[in-house]
Amino acid sequence: MSISWPVKERELHNHHINSEIWNDIKFREDDIIISTWIKSGTTWTSQIISQLVHNGEAGHQIGELSPWVDMRIPPLDVKLPMIEEMASPRILKTHLPVDALTFSPDVKYVYVGRDGRDVAWSLYNHHSGANDLWYDKINNSPGRVGPPIDRPNPDVSKYFDEWLEKDGYPMWSYWDNIRTWWEVRDLPNVEFFHFSDLKKDRPGEIRRMAKFLDITIDESKWEDILLHTSFEYMKANASQAAPKGGMFWEEGARVFINKGTNGRWREVLTPEQIALYEQTALKELGEEAAAWLANGFLD
Repeated sequence: MSISWPVKERELHNHHINSEIWNDIKFREDDIIISTWIKSGTTWTSQIISQLVHNGEAGHQIGELSPWVDMRIPPLDVKLPMIEEMASPRILKTHLPVDALTFSPDVKYVYVGRDGRDVAWSLYNHHSGANDLWYDKINNSPGRVGPPIDRPNPDVSKYFDEWLEKDGYPMWSYWDNIRTWWEVRDLPNVEFFHFSDLKKDRPGEIRRMAKFLDITIDESKWEDILLHTSFEYMKANASQAAPKGGMFWEEGARVFINKGTNGRWREVLTPEQIALYEQTALKELGEEAAAWLANGFLD
C-alpha cells in the first residue's frame, strides 16, 4: 500500500528554534525521535527511552543523551557534528510541527501530548524560575530571529490568557503542533502517548513504548527501569535531567523538574477561562483530537 509521507513545507525560527538543522541531519535506521510541544513530558519520555535503551542503568545525563535538535543554541555548525558523533541508537527530540520538520520514513517517532492548560502552567514555572543567565543566553546568542523573550507576567492566570490568545505565546503555535501530528498518527513509524496516561499506568505505557521501538525488556532490570522513571527519582536527581545541571534556574535543577502533576489550573482559572480553552481546542482540533488531548487514551 502506498503511504503519503509528510513533506517539509516551511522553516520555523524564533528566539528558541531554528528548524533548518533538520535539513542536514543524516538519519540512521535506529534513530528514535521524541516529539512534543514544549513542557508536555519531553524529559520524562527521554528518561523512559534512555532506560529502555540502556537497560535500566542510572546516572545518564539526559540533555546529552537526548538533545533538542531544533533548539538554535548551540549553532548548527557546532550541533550537527555533535549529533553525528552520537552513538546509536540516537534519541533525538523536536518541538516542531510536522510541516516544519524533515520527516524520515526510516526512523521511529514517539509523540507525547498534554492538555494545554497543564502545559501553560508548566511553562509558566519554567519561565518564572529562569535566571538572568537563561534570558541572556536565549536572547543574546547570535542568530536570534524575531523579538526576544520577556520575563512572564507574575500573574499565572494572565499568563495563561496571553498563552491562549496568542497561541502558545511566548513560544510558538501549540495548536499547529498538536494538529499536524494528529494528522499523521496512523503512519507505521509514529506512536502516540499522553502525559496523563503515563501518570495513570506508567508500567503499561513503558511496555507499549518498548514494543513500538522493538526493544526487548530485560525483566531482571524491570524494577530498575520503573525506579529510574519515577517522578521521585527524577526530582531527586534533577541535575541529570536539567540543561547544564540546572544552572539556568534561580533555585537550580529542582525547578526544571517541578511537580509533575496535572490540574493545578483548576484552582485558578475561572469557568469562563476554562470554557474558552475548551472551545478553542474543539475549534482548532476537532472533537476526537480535542478529547484525546484533554484525557488521553486511558480515560
